[in-house]
Amino acid sequence: MSNQSASLRAAIDGDLIRAFGRKSLLLFIRGFLLERTLRPVLSLRLAQWAQMQPALLRSTIGILFRISHAWAQSAGGMDFPRQCRVGIGLKITHGWGLVVSAGAQIGSNVTLFHGVTLGQKDRILANGERVSGYPVIGNNVWIGPHAIVVGGVTVGDGAIIAGGAVVTKDVPPSSVVVGNPMRIIKTNAAPDVMNPVQL
Repeated sequence: MSNQSASLRAAIDGDLIRAFGRKSLLLFIRGFLLERTLRPVLSLRLAQWAQMQPALLRSTIGILFRISHAWAQSAGGMDFPRQCRVGIGLKITHGWGLVVSAGAQIGSNVTLFHGVTLGQKDRILANGERVSGYPVIGNNVWIGPHAIVVGGVTVGDGAIIAGGAVVTKDVPPSSVVVGNPMRIIKTNAAPDVMNPVQL
C-alpha cells in the first residue's frame, strides 16, 4: 500500500471511529450514502487523495470525486472546500450552516457544530497589499454552535470554544472560551472528545 493510500485509510478510519465508535467497510458505505454530516468529510478525503494521483487518474476519477464532494457539501448545507487541511477524526455535528475557509487548518479529533465559521480575515497594508490570515485549529478541539473563529489565529490543543463565541485572537491550549468578544473562563480544562482516535 502506498503512503498516500495508507494516509487516506488512516484518515477515513479515524473519521468512522469518531462517528460510530468503530470502523468497517460497511460503516464507510453507510456513512457515505446515509450520513449527511459524515459524507462531506469522507468525500473531502477522497477528493484530496485523487488530487495527489498521477495526471491521468487525477483527470478522470479526480473529477468524479470533486463532483461528489460538491454535492455532499450542498446536501449537507455547508461550505467545506476540499482545499482545507484536516487531521484525522473530524466530527461534524448537525452541520447546517458550517463555513470553513479553504485556507483553514483543522487538527485531529476536532468537533465542529452547526453554524461554525472558520474564516479568512484580510488586512490592508500601508502599501495597499492585502494580507490574508486563516485559523489553525489544534488537536482535540471542540467548537460549539455558531462560534466564529476568524483570521490568522491559533486555537490550542484541547480548547473548548462555547457556542456563539467570536474568536479573533489566539486561544491557549486546554482553555474554555466564551462570549463576544471572547474571554477565557477556564484553564486546564479536559478536552471534550467523544470516541477519540488515538494519535
